[in-house]
Amino acid sequence: MTDRTVGPDARPGHGELRARARRGRVVGLLVLAMAAAPSLAGANGKARETSREGGLGAAAALSTLVYGPTKLIYATGGLIVGSLAWVFTAGDSQVASHVFTRSLRGTYVITPQILMGEEPLEFIGREAGAAETSAPTAAVASAPPSYETTDYDSPSYDGSGW
Repeated sequence: MTDRTVGPDARPGHGELRARARRGRVVGLLVLAMAAAPSLAGANGKARETSREGGLGAAAALSTLVYGPTKLIYATGGLIVGSLAWVFTAGDSQVASHVFTRSLRGTYVITPQILMGEEPLEFIGREAGAAETSAPTAAVASAPPSYETTDYDSPSYDGSGW
Protein backbone atom coordinates (compact mmCIF):
# COMPACT_ATOMS: atom_id res chain seq x y z
CA MET A 1 0.00 0.00 0.00
CA THR A 2 1.38 3.39 -0.97
CA ASP A 3 1.14 6.49 1.14
CA ARG A 4 -0.44 9.36 -0.83
CA THR A 5 0.12 12.04 1.80
CA VAL A 6 3.66 12.74 0.60
CA GLY A 7 4.92 13.52 -2.90
CA PRO A 8 3.47 14.89 -6.11
CA ASP A 9 0.40 12.64 -5.96
CA ALA A 10 -0.51 13.75 -2.45
CA ARG A 11 -4.13 14.71 -1.90
CA PRO A 12 -5.11 17.23 0.74
CA GLY A 13 -6.74 15.79 3.79
CA HIS A 14 -10.14 16.74 5.16
CA GLY A 15 -8.67 19.24 7.64
CA GLU A 16 -6.62 20.95 4.98
CA LEU A 17 -9.71 21.37 2.76
CA ARG A 18 -11.54 23.07 5.61
CA ALA A 19 -8.61 25.44 6.18
CA ARG A 20 -8.54 26.39 2.50
CA ALA A 21 -12.29 27.02 2.48
CA ARG A 22 -11.98 29.15 5.61
CA ARG A 23 -9.16 31.19 4.05
CA GLY A 24 -11.25 31.65 0.89
CA ARG A 25 -14.19 32.94 2.93
CA VAL A 26 -11.96 35.33 4.88
CA VAL A 27 -10.41 36.67 1.68
CA GLY A 28 -13.87 37.07 0.14
CA LEU A 29 -15.13 39.00 3.17
CA LEU A 30 -12.04 41.24 3.10
CA VAL A 31 -12.58 42.00 -0.59
CA LEU A 32 -16.25 42.76 0.07
CA ALA A 33 -15.36 45.01 3.00
CA MET A 34 -12.78 46.90 0.94
CA ALA A 35 -15.26 47.35 -1.91
CA ALA A 36 -17.94 48.66 0.45
CA ALA A 37 -15.60 50.94 2.42
CA PRO A 38 -15.76 53.99 0.10
CA SER A 39 -19.55 53.98 0.04
CA LEU A 40 -19.74 53.53 3.79
CA ALA A 41 -17.31 56.39 4.34
CA GLY A 42 -19.41 58.66 2.13
CA ALA A 43 -22.71 57.66 3.72
CA ASN A 44 -22.92 60.98 5.55
CA GLY A 45 -24.46 62.73 2.54
CA LYS A 46 -21.59 62.64 0.10
CA ALA A 47 -22.59 59.26 -1.29
CA ARG A 48 -25.35 60.80 -3.39
CA GLU A 49 -23.05 63.50 -4.70
CA THR A 50 -20.39 60.92 -5.52
CA SER A 51 -22.87 58.69 -7.31
CA ARG A 52 -24.27 61.70 -9.19
CA GLU A 53 -20.79 62.75 -10.31
CA GLY A 54 -20.03 59.18 -11.31
CA GLY A 55 -23.26 58.98 -13.28
CA LEU A 56 -22.54 62.28 -15.04
CA GLY A 57 -19.02 61.12 -15.82
CA ALA A 58 -20.31 57.86 -17.28
CA ALA A 59 -22.97 59.69 -19.30
CA ALA A 60 -20.35 62.13 -20.58
CA ALA A 61 -18.05 59.29 -21.61
CA LEU A 62 -20.83 57.44 -23.42
CA SER A 63 -21.96 60.64 -25.13
CA THR A 64 -18.41 61.33 -26.26
CA LEU A 65 -18.25 57.87 -27.86
CA VAL A 66 -20.97 59.00 -30.27
CA TYR A 67 -20.27 62.74 -30.50
CA GLY A 68 -16.46 62.60 -30.76
CA PRO A 69 -16.24 60.60 -34.00
CA THR A 70 -19.02 62.72 -35.52
CA LYS A 71 -17.10 65.91 -34.73
CA LEU A 72 -13.89 64.37 -36.10
CA ILE A 73 -15.62 63.49 -39.37
CA TYR A 74 -17.00 67.04 -39.60
CA ALA A 75 -13.57 68.53 -38.89
CA THR A 76 -11.91 66.30 -41.48
CA GLY A 77 -14.50 67.34 -44.06
CA GLY A 78 -13.89 70.99 -43.18
CA LEU A 79 -10.18 70.49 -43.58
CA ILE A 80 -10.69 69.05 -47.05
CA VAL A 81 -13.23 71.70 -48.11
CA GLY A 82 -11.09 74.52 -46.69
CA SER A 83 -8.06 73.24 -48.60
CA LEU A 84 -10.08 73.05 -51.81
CA ALA A 85 -11.43 76.55 -51.17
CA TRP A 86 -7.87 77.82 -50.82
CA VAL A 87 -6.87 76.14 -54.10
CA PHE A 88 -9.93 77.33 -56.07
CA THR A 89 -9.63 80.91 -54.81
CA ALA A 90 -6.00 81.09 -55.97
CA GLY A 91 -4.56 81.06 -52.47
CA ASP A 92 -7.04 83.31 -50.67
CA SER A 93 -6.19 82.41 -47.09
CA GLN A 94 -9.08 84.40 -45.66
CA VAL A 95 -11.66 82.09 -47.30
CA ALA A 96 -9.82 78.97 -46.20
CA SER A 97 -9.35 80.35 -42.69
CA HIS A 98 -13.08 80.95 -42.33
CA VAL A 99 -13.85 77.35 -43.34
CA PHE A 100 -11.13 76.01 -41.05
CA THR A 101 -12.36 78.06 -38.10
CA ARG A 102 -15.95 76.88 -38.45
CA SER A 103 -15.04 73.23 -38.84
CA LEU A 104 -11.91 72.69 -36.74
CA ARG A 105 -12.73 74.78 -33.67
CA GLY A 106 -15.40 73.77 -31.21
CA THR A 107 -15.99 71.04 -28.67
CA TYR A 108 -14.58 67.58 -29.26
CA VAL A 109 -15.29 65.96 -25.87
CA ILE A 110 -18.53 66.01 -23.87
CA THR A 111 -17.91 66.89 -20.22
CA PRO A 112 -20.24 66.68 -17.22
CA GLN A 113 -20.35 70.50 -17.19
CA ILE A 114 -21.75 70.45 -20.73
CA LEU A 115 -24.38 67.91 -19.72
CA MET A 116 -25.41 70.07 -16.77
CA GLY A 117 -25.62 73.19 -18.99
CA GLU A 118 -22.77 75.02 -17.25
CA GLU A 119 -20.67 75.13 -20.43
CA PRO A 120 -21.86 75.43 -24.03
CA LEU A 121 -21.53 72.66 -26.60
CA GLU A 122 -20.07 74.15 -29.76
CA PHE A 123 -20.23 71.79 -32.71
CA ILE A 124 -19.49 74.60 -35.16
CA GLY A 125 -16.50 76.63 -34.04
CA ARG A 126 -16.28 80.38 -33.59
CA GLU A 127 -13.50 82.91 -33.91
CA ALA A 128 -11.17 83.03 -30.90
CA GLY A 129 -12.32 86.51 -29.86
CA ALA A 130 -16.04 85.93 -30.43
CA ALA A 131 -18.19 86.94 -27.46
CA GLU A 132 -20.21 84.19 -25.81
CA THR A 133 -23.06 86.41 -24.68
CA SER A 134 -26.36 87.14 -26.35
CA ALA A 135 -25.59 90.88 -26.60
CA PRO A 136 -25.33 90.85 -30.42
CA THR A 137 -28.80 89.33 -30.65
CA ALA A 138 -30.22 92.04 -28.41
CA ALA A 139 -28.43 94.74 -30.41
CA VAL A 140 -29.84 93.42 -33.67
CA ALA A 141 -33.34 93.18 -32.23
CA SER A 142 -33.28 96.78 -31.01
CA ALA A 143 -31.70 98.25 -34.15
CA PRO A 144 -33.82 100.48 -36.37
CA PRO A 145 -35.11 98.89 -39.58
CA SER A 146 -32.62 99.05 -42.42
CA TYR A 147 -35.16 99.51 -45.21
CA GLU A 148 -35.85 102.87 -46.72
CA THR A 149 -39.10 104.12 -48.10
CA THR A 150 -39.23 103.58 -51.81
CA ASP A 151 -40.66 106.07 -54.19
CA TYR A 152 -42.44 103.84 -56.68
CA ASP A 153 -43.02 106.75 -59.01
CA SER A 154 -39.30 107.40 -59.31
CA PRO A 155 -37.83 106.88 -62.78
CA SER A 156 -35.06 104.72 -61.27
CA TYR A 157 -37.56 102.14 -59.98
CA ASP A 158 -37.96 99.37 -62.57
CA GLY A 159 -40.55 97.18 -60.84
CA SER A 160 -38.12 94.43 -59.86
CA GLY A 161 -36.93 96.32 -56.83
CA TRP A 162 -33.64 97.54 -58.29
